[in-house]
Amino acid sequence: MLKINKQDALNYHAQGPAGKIEVVPTKPVSTQADLALAYSPGVAEPCMAIFENPDDVYKYTAKGNLVAVISNGTAVLGLGNIGPEASKPVMEGKGVLFKKFAGIDCFDIEIDATDPDEFIRIVKALEPTFGGINLEDIKAPECFRIETALREQMNIPLMHDDQHGTAIITSAALLNALEVVGKQIDKVKLVVSGAGAAAVSCLRLYLELGVKLENVVVFDKDGIITPARTDLAPLQLQFATTRPITTLAEAMQGADVFLGLSAANVLPAELLLTMAPNPIVFALANPNPEIDYDLAIATRHDIIMATGRSDHPNQVNNVLGFPYIFRGALDVRATEINEAMKLAAVHALAELAKDTVPDLVNNAYGDNTLAFGRTYLIPKPLDPRLILSISPAVARAAMESGVARRPITDWLAYDEELRARLGVNQKILNRITSGAKASPKRVVFAEGDNYKILKAAQILVEEGIANPILLGNKEKVAALAQANNLDLAGCEVIDILQQDEQRQAFAEHLFQKRQRKGVTLYEAQRLLRERDYYGALMLETGQADAFITGLAKDYSKSISPALRVIGVEPGLQRVASMYVILHKKGPYFFADTTVNINPTAEDLVDIVGLTARSVRAFGIEPRVAMISYSNFGSNAGELPEKMRRATNLAQQRYPDLLLDGEMQANTALNRDLLREQYPFSRLADAGANTLIFPNVESGNIAYKVLQEIGGAEVVGPILMGMRKPVHILQIGASVREIVNMTAIAVIDAQKQP
Repeated sequence: MLKINKQDALNYHAQGPAGKIEVVPTKPVSTQADLALAYSPGVAEPCMAIFENPDDVYKYTAKGNLVAVISNGTAVLGLGNIGPEASKPVMEGKGVLFKKFAGIDCFDIEIDATDPDEFIRIVKALEPTFGGINLEDIKAPECFRIETALREQMNIPLMHDDQHGTAIITSAALLNALEVVGKQIDKVKLVVSGAGAAAVSCLRLYLELGVKLENVVVFDKDGIITPARTDLAPLQLQFATTRPITTLAEAMQGADVFLGLSAANVLPAELLLTMAPNPIVFALANPNPEIDYDLAIATRHDIIMATGRSDHPNQVNNVLGFPYIFRGALDVRATEINEAMKLAAVHALAELAKDTVPDLVNNAYGDNTLAFGRTYLIPKPLDPRLILSISPAVARAAMESGVARRPITDWLAYDEELRARLGVNQKILNRITSGAKASPKRVVFAEGDNYKILKAAQILVEEGIANPILLGNKEKVAALAQANNLDLAGCEVIDILQQDEQRQAFAEHLFQKRQRKGVTLYEAQRLLRERDYYGALMLETGQADAFITGLAKDYSKSISPALRVIGVEPGLQRVASMYVILHKKGPYFFADTTVNINPTAEDLVDIVGLTARSVRAFGIEPRVAMISYSNFGSNAGELPEKMRRATNLAQQRYPDLLLDGEMQANTALNRDLLREQYPFSRLADAGANTLIFPNVESGNIAYKVLQEIGGAEVVGPILMGMRKPVHILQIGASVREIVNMTAIAVIDAQKQP
């Protein structure tokens, strides 16, 4: 577990500006006109519009994306009743999580009120300001009364996360744990240590899922909960048992599930031995669980264990739930967060754990073996798919249960909106992936015994994007799959060194094709022991629909066999490459970035044509800038002259293409600068989205800088102009990049005659 030094924590919060949150304007406020619109007199217009139609508050203010995190500091983490001021760092932190994971803005509000009625009155009065309310760190039993009253009185989403967040996450984990061990939820015996807000909420949700009340036994610090207890709230007493049990040891005999929401080390290891086969233990006390993880695993090898700690598998962390639940509720303007919405979140979370784990999640946690099972019951907190799974499920449940005031009608657009909230424009990739799924093709991979290719292949099959053909040593492939818990069902594996007859046939084909270009039959036979040639010949002879290589070797070495075997598209003189740059400002296209080292002006015209055609294939009209260090003749030199000449030639060849140059990169991308300094430019109105670089050096440097420090996702290099679909990966490309490139290759293959 990560060790936090006290002084480091204090310094983190104290360094300027103090705290963890700030308010940032979303509109320009740089001129007098801006200020007049932001405040008086312009602000009067939205005020009157809202007065006439109160729902317009969502149109003209930030209310629809604003949540209050509210506490009175009576039950802060494991610190207890430390008061409202001392709770503020926690509430600020909660706001940070809302923003980071779901794009929700927050104000933290710490209330100096311990009387439930006063607290209820204050929070109810805040309803006009906020789109939702997250109650936090309020002690039991007052929290039950407070939440119940506020839910009855308010018409915006409200949830006490300490109760329901834990309930939702553990419910998903419970469903999946029971599936793993093959037990039915209505038959399991459950023992609970703790009867606070979280425990009660967990039990209520477990009953909704099918747990039988007669199979539940609950303990708190004063012992077993029975009807004879007079020190408990009605919500706690509903779980009282009449069974002849008095001790935890008696309750644990034959139990299937233990849920701990109490204190460290209250569960002796020997009691695990009395539980039923394949016991499920959720020991969630923080920072130290009811039983040490390593001790529990050593005591029962068949145990399924979850804790609240990040250094063990199956971490129950509320951040898996609350950001996405509120996101879905806000997006349909739900009047509450009801049981249907909570259950929808449970099932969405449980189902997501069964999907293949993305490589970026594996990398974040340094574990390539994450897969549904005993040690992976629920997704990891850094999984970006959470918002795409839970928020739509919650929104649908709100609509179906009748509490949504603004139903979603275009779910594809909503998915894209959620992806945009993650900070990455996914529209292009969505379009490519959806298109590929419509008609998957056979894609052969030269480096088929590389872990990244195997991981990508599994994803491609599961998502229905492509039918992978993996070239590689079968024993090595099998070993890698086993070591990394990969399922390669649906993937064909070919060891080319075991394919003597096919290699000979391919060699003869290559000899016939290249015999007048220096290739003898003997040379062809030698070349066919290389996977790049074998894969290219599979594509050439119709045994595959697309070919991908380059993960482990230089670009020039990877592309050469494909050029010799497949060749250039008829009517073209050359091939070129393009990168798609996905940035928060929108998609951009860079060419040429890998193939043509120092193209002539005439070569650049060909590259313009190839690039414009490829950009249009993405459903985007290209706006092309010819890039140099000169703006419209401002500097002399060989390179600016080349780009000026290329601009003139390209405008003659492609008169309908919006193209101009030569210009500097910042000029091309800054519309205000273009309008102010170069109003005559064809790009002055909209700016450029497609940049043609004077040589591969400048293009290559530009995309790599953006990729590493510019906050952009890069897709490519997309090879343009080949007779059949061939794409060359970057050395060391990620699994995500391989999947994206494969989807592009499938789209290319679909267009083949």
